[in-house]
Amino acid sequence: MKTNRLFVLLVLLILTLTACSSPIEENMSREVESFSAVTQDGEKVNLPEDLEGRYWIADFIFTNCETVCSPMTGNMSRLQQALKEENMGDVPLRSFTVDPQNDTEDELKAFADPYNPDYEQWSFLTGYSFNEIKELSIKSFQSPLKKLEDSEQFAHGTSFYLVTPKGEVIKSYSGLKADSTEQILQDLKTLRE
Repeated sequence: MKTNRLFVLLVLLILTLTACSSPIEENMSREVESFSAVTQDGEKVNLPEDLEGRYWIADFIFTNCETVCSPMTGNMSRLQQALKEENMGDVPLRSFTVDPQNDTEDELKAFADPYNPDYEQWSFLTGYSFNEIKELSIKSFQSPLKKLEDSEQFAHGTSFYLVTPKGEVIKSYSGLKADSTEQILQDLKTLRE
């Protein structure tokens, strides 16, 4: 009887240690489904495959946004600068438009340019349907998305998402708080040690 109890305790201990194996505090666990898009420069991309082997950060915006997208994009710009200062300019940033019908490559570039992005690191994505981005947003990032009735506006999440080299979303951060940059940097440093 004691042997069975010890075995059960050992199994529980192993499961607990395995579940706690991440060096950072995670708040998500979702696989990024395969998704095709084009960048602001017309380059075709396939995610998460094209970023396999690298940590990356994602968010959802649109160019005609009247509320949260400008502050979020400003914070992503600050994150890009901070990553470069910490010699982590190799961490890709991906901003998905939730309004692909109107956000053409040229519209995205015009929206992005004032934020001085380094397009080698930070891409603004379009070239898919609204239903495709809605499905990606909900299923892969647990982020609701809907077009508001009688409006050109969208209700979408305001988080930044940390994605692993294997294409798993493991953490979300507020995209509206500038201090999220510090937490993202710390988490990336810890994960890349």
